[in-house]
Amino acid sequence: MLQALYLVIIIAITQSYVHSAKAKAFDFPAISGKENNVITIYSVTDVDIFQGTIADFQELFPDISIVYHDLQSLELYERIQDETLNSDVTADIAISSAMDLQMKLANDGFAQRVEISTAQDMPSWSQWRNEVFGFTSEPAVTIYNKEYFKDQPLPKTRLEMQRFLAERPSDLFGRIATYDIERSGVGFLFMGVDSERYKGIWNLIKTFGANGVKLSTSSTAIINNVNSGKYVIGYNVLGSYALARLDSSPNLGILYPEDYTTVLSRLAIIPKAAKSKEAGKLFLEYLLSERGQQLLTTSAKLNAVHPGIKSSGPEEILAAQARSNLQPIKVGPGLLVYLDQVKRRKTINQWNKSLRGE
Repeated sequence: MLQALYLVIIIAITQSYVHSAKAKAFDFPAISGKENNVITIYSVTDVDIFQGTIADFQELFPDISIVYHDLQSLELYERIQDETLNSDVTADIAISSAMDLQMKLANDGFAQRVEISTAQDMPSWSQWRNEVFGFTSEPAVTIYNKEYFKDQPLPKTRLEMQRFLAERPSDLFGRIATYDIERSGVGFLFMGVDSERYKGIWNLIKTFGANGVKLSTSSTAIINNVNSGKYVIGYNVLGSYALARLDSSPNLGILYPEDYTTVLSRLAIIPKAAKSKEAGKLFLEYLLSERGQQLLTTSAKLNAVHPGIKSSGPEEILAAQARSNLQPIKVGPGLLVYLDQVKRRKTINQWNKSLRGE
């Protein structure tokens, strides 16, 4: 009965984790030409972001081939379940930024415990019961157009932003953007955290609505439009994507909110029905190693969780500015609250009312 109820809840949120028309699989043959093992990865991280990490892993293990399945969040979640229950074989490792769905897979028994030697150096908030492992540290940032703010102060906290937007500058209408929380899983997660951490969040959303906020499911679209000047502010944008664009986007500015900065982690699990637990474990060991964490930071622009890894270039300056204000989303059963349909509907109703100024 309980499982059926959860199924209803998951079906109800499919708009947040939109299916891709067709899953994409990418083959990375063993670079030695002498394949002795294959690792199957299910992931929601774009392959072009992750391929540098895969290449470095294969430098260490040249006889291993990798099949990388690029999926949407809900697609990954359902595929792990379906394959476990129907064929008893699934991916060797599953990686997703949908923290709530990854946690639910583990909570429902679709992940297995593994002893990962490199995990001992990681912060306690990034792991749960040797089943769920956070391996990135990705802030929700405010992005802004440098040209627009060159002659006026940039609002650095949520209260400052609310006051700035309440003045309703004539040239601001229709030029602020954020995620559409009804269709973006990460957007809903960030807003759910905001509603818990900042008592004035709905007043801020009211000023968004009064200024004709643009809603999007795409980080890339928001970043492009802020850099071009079509938009001048983007709120709660996933920082890893914005950081990756700094070098090629001269008008893009990034701000870690000074009151607090929410931090998301991509979570990895070894599925209970993994074809090769040891293969998945090997790749996870690498992701959590200092070498793997460094590659994630420099190549993929996905900030490391490992406390010994420091960013370089503009990222280092930004990270230093934010360090005292970072508030990671803790990995654990508390994430399941964001899948509760009653809470979800309440949050969305309040979101829509606030956008209308009610």
